[in-house]
Amino acid sequence: MNISPAEFEKLFSTFRREAFRLETLDDYSGSSDAEMIRAFLAGEPQPDNYNQEWSDEVRENIDAGKRMYRVHIISRPMTDYLRFELGWGYQKNAKAGEEFFILDTTNQPNPLEGVPDFWMFDESSVVSMNYAEGGKFLGAESHISPAEWLERRDVALSRAVPFADWWEQYGEV
Repeated sequence: MNISPAEFEKLFSTFRREAFRLETLDDYSGSSDAEMIRAFLAGEPQPDNYNQEWSDEVRENIDAGKRMYRVHIISRPMTDYLRFELGWGYQKNAKAGEEFFILDTTNQPNPLEGVPDFWMFDESSVVSMNYAEGGKFLGAESHISPAEWLERRDVALSRAVPFADWWEQYGEV
């Protein structure tokens, strides 16, 4: 069932314990600020206000005792977009308290091939996300039964490594 942008956004302020995200794409530039990507690729310093709204939302949730974490499925070499997302976005959001993990499929099969991006809130509400080519966000769908999504989360987490460890080895900033 499709979910409105307002309903989707409300989930980020109403979850009680945890919010998990699975990211599967290597390019979300169609849903991102092109000027920020250009600045990153040009080697310019990150603006202090970059992604501040999300970072503030993460900090509020973490300060309230909630957990926000995600796994990103990545195959190297990283796209320019991934270098940007991990180099600027993950670094800033980690400081706000969001946890990141990487499932690197460079030398192994992707155990979640074909699974869409999704958010899971409190292990009960699941919203899958639909994207066009180039990572343009098209909309989201709410799912009633979380069982298969819990399994997907658990597979991702069991095969992922903490972002900081992965970045130390493969980061390209």
